[in-house]
Amino acid sequence: MFTKNDIQQFRTKGIELSTIEKQIKNFKNGFPFIELINPATKENGLKSFNTEEINAFVNFYKDAYKDRDVLKFVPASGAASRMFKHLFEFNKKYKNNKIDFADFSRDKGFNSVYNFFDKIQNFAFYEELKSSMHKDELDIEQCLAEKDFTIVIDYLLTEKGLNYAALPKGLLKFHNYENHSRMSIEEHLVEGANYAKNNNGIVKIHFTLSPEHKEEFVEKIEEVKGKYEEKFDVVYNISYSEQKPSTDTIAVNMDNNVFRENDGKILFRPGGHGALIENLNEINGNIIFIKNIDNIVTDKLSKETYVYKKVAVSYLIKLQDEIFRYLKTLECGNITDKELDKIIDFTINELNINCNFSDYKKSEKIDILFNKLNRPIRICGMVKNEGEPGGGPFWVKNSEGFVSLQIIESSQIDLSNIQQKEIVNNATHFNPVDLVCGVKNYKSKNFNLHDFVDHSTGFISEKFKDGKKLKAQELPGLWNGAMANWITIFVEVPIITFNPVKTINDLLREQHQ
Repeated sequence: MFTKNDIQQFRTKGIELSTIEKQIKNFKNGFPFIELINPATKENGLKSFNTEEINAFVNFYKDAYKDRDVLKFVPASGAASRMFKHLFEFNKKYKNNKIDFADFSRDKGFNSVYNFFDKIQNFAFYEELKSSMHKDELDIEQCLAEKDFTIVIDYLLTEKGLNYAALPKGLLKFHNYENHSRMSIEEHLVEGANYAKNNNGIVKIHFTLSPEHKEEFVEKIEEVKGKYEEKFDVVYNISYSEQKPSTDTIAVNMDNNVFRENDGKILFRPGGHGALIENLNEINGNIIFIKNIDNIVTDKLSKETYVYKKVAVSYLIKLQDEIFRYLKTLECGNITDKELDKIIDFTINELNINCNFSDYKKSEKIDILFNKLNRPIRICGMVKNEGEPGGGPFWVKNSEGFVSLQIIESSQIDLSNIQQKEIVNNATHFNPVDLVCGVKNYKSKNFNLHDFVDHSTGFISEKFKDGKKLKAQELPGLWNGAMANWITIFVEVPIITFNPVKTINDLLREQHQ
């Protein structure tokens, strides 16, 4: 099936032949749907804190970082090109043509383009775009007045000007301030200084990058970090990593035979954000915040975000300290029935882990408890579902019959099943990707995160390459299957903490103005 050149291609990427064979088997057999039991709600599996509890956590936070290694992990390899889909489509249709501004509202497919140009001066990149056009003796206001909209788009998206379509989201100007503007990476520097600073004033931030963007990304960070170090009296320790080639997955055609490019080489595709479990596994940190590059707000709205970050990390540390204490008690083996019952109560009622402990002997209970508690832990912020697409918190039964809390994407659910669809319809919360993770064990050693991945939770999608249809395979998602066997705690956070930028017009929302 595979040639010598194929085998060499696998070796170059660092991928075992057995891994390739397993991926092809997945294409043929498909991945099983997740079995939902119930949505996680405030009445069943999702914590909601009152004002008094929130204040107590914030006060605890002030000393919570003592002797702890804290790090902010930001997946930042995503390209910005998808943000400009409507502008690309507009340019393709109207290239070199003039169109009356009012006609946008009549062309239903381009209402978003109308909104873009109607408020173009409100974007943080406007002055930079204006200067870029001015260098070529073009006046942006004149171009707009003369209905030369495609020229403006060209200068925004292509190498003629800002080249935004070729940049990662982290390098786009997101927010305007009185005397300056900020890229999204700058907002993460600001966030880090406000909730991820250790007792020595060091802020550790790790960005995952695409190789083609790394040089420019690092250059921009070095250019701006000094002013934020001075502003917040901190020192930034910035590190970077790239998605490993060994996490790429093979592509196949529609009859599950390997998809070959024109030169005969097998096509590999990135394995999705689930591949980043490899990057996370190599980071030396105790407490790790995970937040997407585009989920940020301006300073005027950031206070609530900082409060709930402090709540989440304080809650994690309190739970982790108790888990570590119980693990040491279980390890010694000399434990009274009363102590054992206390640990079982904590495991069921605080961690939402229930293994029908009454069915087991004392020695078996000790072994089960030790196994269930000796795992990485994550606190997952959840916002009320207001119609955003994406995953959410559910009670799920795995292939072994064990029920646990999981973040589940819609692609993992059999929505043709009436019962499963009803569970989805009754869900109350949404996953904004807002996590605080504890990745060291009770002996202060890093867990091997590979040991806690559910490899049956990948998924298959259809793509195109050179006009040909193909099937692509994504690894278990970073906050889905890649963390399926972690201790998972869901906490309600306010909707203001979730402000992603999926299209360029999202930057016109109040949260980004």
